[in-house]
Amino acid sequence: MKKILFSMLVVLVGMTAQAQFSKASLTASGLTCSMCSKAVKTALDGVPFIEKVQVNIKTQEYNLSFREGMFVDFDALSKAVEDAGFSVASLKVTAQMDAVTPKKDQHIKIGSQYFHFLNGANKSLGGETVFNIVDKSFVSPKDYKKWSAATKMECVKTGKAAACCTKEDAAAADTRIYHVVI
Repeated sequence: MKKILFSMLVVLVGMTAQAQFSKASLTASGLTCSMCSKAVKTALDGVPFIEKVQVNIKTQEYNLSFREGMFVDFDALSKAVEDAGFSVASLKVTAQMDAVTPKKDQHIKIGSQYFHFLNGANKSLGGETVFNIVDKSFVSPKDYKKWSAATKMECVKTGKAAACCTKEDAAAADTRIYHVVI
């Protein structure tokens, strides 16, 4: 029995490692000067799971490297930018994927988080994969309106699985769901 439990633990740890988030590209809006850019950089530097922040002042883009093995909370990124007095205009995240084929309006667990693919297109995702988070606090109001209209599922408005739970999502009914596009 112990051998079976140990084997299951090894498999679960391996699955989590395969879906590690390694980096992100965040674009902030509302910045007007280099001091604004510095305020956002300082706020992002204070997020525990961020290892490094590189800034492109001209494009207002922040390239973030995440600490290996740490949980990445995308809402914490948005909160850090908002606490600095600005907002997120876009967030592109990079994950190491292992042959996942999302379909439109499918919830997929990546690591310990759930993602709702709004445009899966049955494309197999493997290796280093980049996708955009398109929830309300990660895009402009215009883009949010466009992407939220791309589905009839209620979780796009609530951010919770309970709003559109399927049998496989039932265990995650109160879990945060990020809405993404490839």
